[in-house]
Amino acid sequence: MLLYPGKKGIRIMNRILDLVSPQQLARIASLQILARQTVEGYFSGRHRSPQRGVSVEFKEHRPYVRGDELKDVDWKAFAKSDRLYIRQHEQETNLRCTLLIDRSGSMMYGGDRSRLESKDRYVQGLAASLAYLMLSQQDSVGAITFDHIVRANIPPRNRPSHLQAVLSALCSPIDGAETDLGAAISSMVPKLKRRGIVVLVSDCMGDLESLGRAVAQIRSQQHEVVCFRVLDPDEVDFPFHGNVQFQDLERQTDDVKLDPDMIRSTYLKRFDDHAAEIRELCQRNRVDLITIQTDQPLDHALHYYVSTRRQR
Repeated sequence: MLLYPGKKGIRIMNRILDLVSPQQLARIASLQILARQTVEGYFSGRHRSPQRGVSVEFKEHRPYVRGDELKDVDWKAFAKSDRLYIRQHEQETNLRCTLLIDRSGSMMYGGDRSRLESKDRYVQGLAASLAYLMLSQQDSVGAITFDHIVRANIPPRNRPSHLQAVLSALCSPIDGAETDLGAAISSMVPKLKRRGIVVLVSDCMGDLESLGRAVAQIRSQQHEVVCFRVLDPDEVDFPFHGNVQFQDLERQTDDVKLDPDMIRSTYLKRFDDHAAEIRELCQRNRVDLITIQTDQPLDHALHYYVSTRRQR
């Protein structure tokens, strides 16, 4: 399972295994993510490119014009139509994947049912698995971490050793700052150079109008966008009872004591409305939305995503 041999490879693998179990990593390593639209890259790979050239996959015919190479003429088509046509093929290229990782204060929450101590820790494992998978495919992967501003920017590379830089960005101490998804993501758009896949990993607890504008910006640059919405089960069903003290993880405010039974119906209504807005935002911008709860095994969540992606 090592991406490359040597002591450095062992150190990187050990760091991944701190985030993902060996059994989960073995299942994840068997997956394959292909771009659904054309992508741009430097190296030969398995994804469709906007450029046409020599490849094993036939694209289309075009009429012969003076100066074309005779070796590209489709002589079978000539025999049938008595006209000269050139066979065009689809170049394949490597995929560039940029992980946008929410490191805001709300990601620090972790309930008793979570498999890990917080949403942030779960996201670290999810993002590390995606990065490992992309590099195993010889694709390029980078990571941008943010809260209300960009905290780290690791440009996409396809060298196995690049995983070390991605893991360092994912596992750096979290500042617990307030979320500003829209502003932070908008500031990232100029950093997304060539066309590829942009993967947003967040709980999406923020202003959705601003987020919608930011996602539309990314889509206008012809990037494919995937959103992994990571939630703790407590956020979904609000299981609290009795006199509970609630703490704001993003703002320095006093804790609030409330009776959960009195606010449960209002909370669940607002939560469902917020979720419906996220689904509508993603549908409008043609974004793949995958909602994951932190009581789910990482490998199960990724297998579900890849299988539904292939069905589409």
